[in-house]
Amino acid sequence: MRANLVLLVGTLDTKGHELAFVRDLLRKQGLEPLVIDVGSWGPPVFPPDIDRDEVFRLAGTTLTAVRECGDRGEAVAAAAQGVARLVTKLGSERAIAGIFGLGGSAGTEIATSAMRQLAFGVPKVMVSTLASGQTRPYVRGSDITMVFPVADIAGLNRLSRTALTNAALGLAGMICLPRDSREIIRSSSRPVVAATMFGVTTPCVDCARHVLEGESVEVIVFHATGVGGQAMEGLVRDGQIAGVLDLTTTEIADELVGGVLSAGPDRLEAAGRHGVPQVISLGALDMVNFGPRATVPRQFIGRKFHLHNPSVTLMRTTPEENEGFGLYMAEVLSRAQGPVVLLIPRRGLSALDAPGQPFHDPDADDALFSTLTWKLAAHPHVRVESRDEHLNDPSFATAAARAMMELLPLRKGL
Repeated sequence: MRANLVLLVGTLDTKGHELAFVRDLLRKQGLEPLVIDVGSWGPPVFPPDIDRDEVFRLAGTTLTAVRECGDRGEAVAAAAQGVARLVTKLGSERAIAGIFGLGGSAGTEIATSAMRQLAFGVPKVMVSTLASGQTRPYVRGSDITMVFPVADIAGLNRLSRTALTNAALGLAGMICLPRDSREIIRSSSRPVVAATMFGVTTPCVDCARHVLEGESVEVIVFHATGVGGQAMEGLVRDGQIAGVLDLTTTEIADELVGGVLSAGPDRLEAAGRHGVPQVISLGALDMVNFGPRATVPRQFIGRKFHLHNPSVTLMRTTPEENEGFGLYMAEVLSRAQGPVVLLIPRRGLSALDAPGQPFHDPDADDALFSTLTWKLAAHPHVRVESRDEHLNDPSFATAAARAMMELLPLRKGL
């Protein structure tokens, strides 16, 4: 029997009529909507299944305290924290078939906080007035579907009914996917390896992927643009990854220096915490990413830049920054609960870091190499292998793939 519990998250004081409309649509599709009220101020339009008192209790506060504070931002933050904890708790007790949310900026922040607690593959639909703009703060590395309602979500009318109906039936369709279709999606029994890639490391990762696929390994490649790293780390935490081929760790440079493609402070953490085998390299740590040249922060004036395209400006990293990357990576890898192989490409870290290319700087690279070698020498579970090759050399990529194959049998339960 398939799960049919659908979580419906929204503020029943301001969006109650719209939530009731969606609830009734989902019921007609044979689903069991469980309404969670995350409102703070006015009375709910109808009684929810889980009230706002429980949401704020799980956030470590009370509805009364939130109202007395009178700060809308604090109320939204508390509701987001409480509903995230609630969804985690519900997911441990019952199978959740899907989750639906609707709202403006506050409702989107709250509902997507809950959605991100659910594993990849659990359908997540958010009808949001922010869906036509910058959605990364809400989606991050998850598989949330955001729907733009065109008009504001303020009452039921021909536009809102259409948008809500399409979104609700879309969620129902994802949940009610025919059994044979789900079996096709999940039919492969091959071990899954997550790999990270950038344009300037594509030759390396493509070569390693082909080697692994020849050994009956399924490789999922993530674009290391911040959200890609977040998505990979999320799948590792969900237990869907057997090994990590993290050859492009450039997001660490953006996090530590201040670029625009950071994956957050937890980058590189998930595999180590969960004992997932890792093959790590230093792809594109020779660069920090910014937007158009005019957007580069003033403190970097005088640095070496390369215009990748009109929308992307790359900045060469310094020896001091590379030493910092080495210290950060060594600290994280030293805590890993599973096996780690660190491959050092002594001839260069990206297509731009090679003789004759704009970011070729052996001294800057060596600051990274020597720091990692020194700091990891005392950690026997991390094997550091220094290779006299460029990252994009086929021999380096093949060595990375072979190292991954050696580690996969060490994955418990594989």
